[in-house]
Amino acid sequence: MTDNIPQSIAASDLPQPGQPLAGGIFVTRYWLNGQERALVLLPASAEIEGEWGEYGQDVIGARSYSDGEANTRAMAEAGSHIAVKAIEGAGFIPSSLEGQLVMAAKHAGLVADLRQDRWYWLSSQSSANLAYYLDFSDGGQSTSVKLLEARVRPVRRKFL
Repeated sequence: MTDNIPQSIAASDLPQPGQPLAGGIFVTRYWLNGQERALVLLPASAEIEGEWGEYGQDVIGARSYSDGEANTRAMAEAGSHIAVKAIEGAGFIPSSLEGQLVMAAKHAGLVADLRQDRWYWLSSQSSANLAYYLDFSDGGQSTSVKLLEARVRPVRRKFL
């Protein structure tokens, strides 16, 4: 990420989940690729809307179910407008796992501004034609064709 927000934070400096952190709301701590991270949900004003990407284009680097940042970078390199916008906003599109972590925070009452009348793209690709999305009304995850318009709620991470 090319932002002015420090990429790491001491675990002792983390607020309670649901409290402000790094321009968003602290969701939870989690481990990915041997590194502990803090997941931050960016505000509703950072939401993006658009197609996931090109129908029929296999974005090989966007197959991770856990690493949304790597998926988003691969999507951007493949020409995804929503991925480019997420990166420009110093965030990334959550993976399937990271989306479920946000859903768990919503269920616990820690985040309240997620729309329940629309579904949100995740960065995890299912196939050359399909990508995952999350419905914040019930936490359901499924796939849809990449050329459909949906919302994206970017997140960012902080290394601990």
